[in-house]
Amino acid sequence: MADSAKENKISFFDGVKAEWNKIIWPSKDQLTKQTIAVVAVTVVVGVIISLLDTALQYGVNLLSM
Repeated sequence: MADSAKENKISFFDGVKAEWNKIIWPSKDQLTKQTIAVVAVTVVVGVIISLLDTALQYGVNLLSM
């Protein structure tokens, strides 16, 4: 039983190594462009949520007067 567990662990790590070698890492240029895109989208969505929150808060305040 111990041999089977050891073989399973070795097989698992062989699979992990094989999958690791299939990874295609982005170039520095691609990484920079993607990072800028993520930050830009995050800022835009943050502004939209802030504007919606402010508008809804204003509307609720009008109703509760």
